[in-house]
Amino acid sequence: MKVLCVLESASRVDGGIFEAERALQRELVLSQSYEVNVVALRDEFTDLDSKKWVPISPHTAKVLGPKGFGFAPELSCLMGKQFDLAYCAALWKYPSWAVLNWQKKNRKPVVVAPHGSLDAWALNNSRWKKRAASWLFKQEQLERATCFRALCTAEADAIRSYGLSQRIEVVPNGVDLPELSTTIEQRGRCEMEQLKVGPKDEEAGATELKSTEGKKRLLFLGRIHPKKGLVNALRAWAEICNSRSAIHDSSEWQFVIAGWDQGGHEDELNALCADLGLRIANSGLSESLKLNSDKLKTHPPKAEGADVVFYGPAFGGEKEQLLRSADAFILPSFSEGLPMSVLEAWSYGLPVLMTPECNLPEGFACKAALEIRSAGVSFQGSDFSFQQGLRTLLEMADQERAAMGMQGRRLVEAKFTWQKVAANMNALYEDILSG
Repeated sequence: MKVLCVLESASRVDGGIFEAERALQRELVLSQSYEVNVVALRDEFTDLDSKKWVPISPHTAKVLGPKGFGFAPELSCLMGKQFDLAYCAALWKYPSWAVLNWQKKNRKPVVVAPHGSLDAWALNNSRWKKRAASWLFKQEQLERATCFRALCTAEADAIRSYGLSQRIEVVPNGVDLPELSTTIEQRGRCEMEQLKVGPKDEEAGATELKSTEGKKRLLFLGRIHPKKGLVNALRAWAEICNSRSAIHDSSEWQFVIAGWDQGGHEDELNALCADLGLRIANSGLSESLKLNSDKLKTHPPKAEGADVVFYGPAFGGEKEQLLRSADAFILPSFSEGLPMSVLEAWSYGLPVLMTPECNLPEGFACKAALEIRSAGVSFQGSDFSFQQGLRTLLEMADQERAAMGMQGRRLVEAKFTWQKVAANMNALYEDILSG
């Protein structure tokens, strides 16, 4: 089968969508013998990340004008008529318009994967830009789509609520299962001698900052963006760290925030930590924030004894090392399609704290995750605020957290491997082409 795969980016610029689509398209080639042609917009990381697509060679087009729209006229030249169908994981930029034109010209089916971008929170973010896109081309593209791929039932409901009546098929994201040298119950923690934080260049090395040995680590890994809910998480963390509780005195924990900054939100979080009296380790603060924040002058970044570590971006082996060094994982997001980061955390046997908006209810059902919500919101008669969710996790015995992690690992093995996901996509494509 020949598939045209259209993305906004074929590099890390697209965050979790890049990781998910790269893995899915490669698995379709390797296990289903597909011929997949990936086309996307060119960006600053295209050359660096292109080797990660092997055996696929992505084709990219140069963007002209504002990056926000992604106008790349040569993109259409990369889309031939020889494909059986198109798969589009781009919604709000020029590639969507190019797919629409390809469909009109060739009269071939198109499967659209919104990746959570039709959820209510996502639609309200940058609303005026999305209204303009809808007026120009988006609404027609959505109405002409042959089928939608939803990552979960909640996303399927959001697509239907948007007013679309076509077929919707739920095909989740997946992960590769890492080898664990020992059983999750017995493994202990893989200590990192050093935490690398601040601005990093994958080819040129990293800024290193030593971490206090013996600390347990709660890890966040992903885009540093307001929708990820880190403000609420840090406020709850401060309440725990600043109180004279048994947690603070007997169990030393560190909140490690790893990921790439978007729109300067990391500087906002650093300033918030200073306001909350949290000791931070971060060599990557912007110069303007360093100069203008009196709080940061009186609470300078320190590695030893830090409550919060801003690690910076982590990819490949560095990301794996972070996951192996962690004791628990948190995703306090306001909106997700199906978060790759949570699936990866479970694959490494980590217990997870997450919001219902992460759309992985099976994690709560099998006791692989604890639910966290905004303070004061009740859940089944109990107050599961951020603080209480954190306290519950931190007060657990090591064996209890390990048991949670094992449940997550089993869940991934049963439902979320890329082999299973690729087989589901193959069945969907064959059904569409058979009419």
